[in-house]
Amino acid sequence: MKNSDLLEAYFDLDFNNKQLLRTALTHSSYANENNTESNERLEFVGDAVLDVMMAKYLYEEDKHYNEGDLTKRRAKFVCEAALVEYAKVCNLGDFLLLGHGEEKNGGRERGALLADAFEAFIGAIFLDKGLEECYKVATRAVFPLLDNEEEQNFIDFKSHLQELVQSDKRQLSYKVIGETGPSHNKTFTIRVYMDDILMGEGEGHSKKTAEQHAAEIALKKLAKKSIKF
Repeated sequence: MKNSDLLEAYFDLDFNNKQLLRTALTHSSYANENNTESNERLEFVGDAVLDVMMAKYLYEEDKHYNEGDLTKRRAKFVCEAALVEYAKVCNLGDFLLLGHGEEKNGGRERGALLADAFEAFIGAIFLDKGLEECYKVATRAVFPLLDNEEEQNFIDFKSHLQELVQSDKRQLSYKVIGETGPSHNKTFTIRVYMDDILMGEGEGHSKKTAEQHAAEIALKKLAKKSIKF
């Protein structure tokens, strides 16, 4: 693990409460082994803050888009695949506190873990110094990727599936059907239904990932069978 001071320096941050930063970088596997707090609660805060910053950015930059288009673009740019790319800009995985098992299993490169850590990092900055300080990260690690068309390869399968079925007034629902593994490294199994029709099933180490995989399978099934609603 790299010294978190390097992460602060990269974004020109200066935390008042260093413990908030440490918590943001603490995966549940480390927290369980060391009886400390994980970054899961900070993820919740960071998720909301990212939504606000992205909404403001898209409102100001995409003046020709209507509300529906803006909503779709925001979903695309805050989906897990996008968060992973933002985390990679600053090599966030190198700064994480991981349990022994997670470390051995390549946790520093795991997408769901990086996405959650990036949200927690933003949440910690917000709680420590407020929204404006969060823009130091957004302007260096987030917005430049949105401005580069070649970097916009984030695929939000859930949004694509929703868009595909909503014109026929069908309803999508995602249901957790299984959870396996220890609390710090769970695997979720989730099914996506269109009305009462099973469309796909996916797994992931987070519910977000499992939902994306389920939606991806559903989209492939629709494309392969050319199903008409």
